[in-house]
Amino acid sequence: MDIVVKGRKTEVPERFRKHVAEKLKLDKIQKFDGKVISLDVEVSKEPNPRQADRSDRVEITLRSRGPVIRAEAAAGDPYAALDLATGKLEARLRKQHDKRYSRRGNGRLSAAEVGDVVPGVASFDEDGELVGEQPSAAVPTTKVGSLEVQGEGPLVMREKTHTAAPMALDQALYEMELVGHDFYLFVDSETKEPSVVYRRHAYDYGVIHLRTDPLAADEAGGAGGALGG
Repeated sequence: MDIVVKGRKTEVPERFRKHVAEKLKLDKIQKFDGKVISLDVEVSKEPNPRQADRSDRVEITLRSRGPVIRAEAAAGDPYAALDLATGKLEARLRKQHDKRYSRRGNGRLSAAEVGDVVPGVASFDEDGELVGEQPSAAVPTTKVGSLEVQGEGPLVMREKTHTAAPMALDQALYEMELVGHDFYLFVDSETKEPSVVYRRHAYDYGVIHLRTDPLAADEAGGAGGALGG
């Protein structure tokens, strides 16, 4: 397998190509992944003078029978960028190698170590005995109106019940003005539906009627949105 070095909108000197071959030791890479298919190195240059400290970028792409591994870095010259990208590539190869190594069963963990490495599994003591779970503290439950709130939730609620006869829309508007509120809940005497009148702008009003639909019982949401429009 050869290393392919190419430039994107820039020329790649022969000296740099040789340096790439010396830096990316194939025998070292194949120790981490013996099924490497290709190794491409792409060099590009940023012409913007304001990016002089990151003007040269090197991207290394390794393809094998497993996932593609890519590492890139930018620096003030291509040699420094290559050093940084190579370091990232080796770290990712090592991580991928260790992952395969542990999956094959090599380097097995002791029973006492599993709980420290894998979250959410059973814990064992030094003798390999299963450690029982600690009983969790009871979560206090508070009755708030018709709801039960567990723990110290931020829910603040006040429940009120009013008795009122059905009324016409103009009466509901009159009642709203009397109490000085921006909305008023009532039962419409004509439709027998729960309704809300609300103030929109100046002396402009709106009304919302709530109609029961058995087919919509399983749907989330409903007409309980904010007033407006």
